[in-house]
Amino acid sequence: MIKIMTVVLLFSASLLALDWAKDLDNALTIAKKEHKNIMVMVEGKYCSWCKKMKNRTFTDESIEKRLKKFIVVKVMREDSSAMAKLPSVDGVPTIFFMRASKAVIWEVLGYQNVTDFNTTLNDVAKK
Repeated sequence: MIKIMTVVLLFSASLLALDWAKDLDNALTIAKKEHKNIMVMVEGKYCSWCKKMKNRTFTDESIEKRLKKFIVVKVMREDSSAMAKLPSVDGVPTIFFMRASKAVIWEVLGYQNVTDFNTTLNDVAKK
């Protein structure tokens, strides 16, 4: 019985897991085709707050469901060619909510827990 429950939980978790794009240009193309906005997470290679946000906030079921409305993309701060395509970043994690035209709707600097990020998503939805 425990094995069955474990398999069911793992399977359901895989259905909700975010499909992160790794290339901003590709994400912009998909966003245009699907008429969606983009969420870009800029992270750093050694950023512990970035890891916490990915492992705590973005794995929450309610957040995952809400982010399905976006094309989500991760950009490493150390990737100068990708960073050249984004507005200036003062620290990581930085999250940009953008239209397919690259117009920034909302920007978040720093770690946000589930409650705070839900509030951010509410604010973005109003824009």
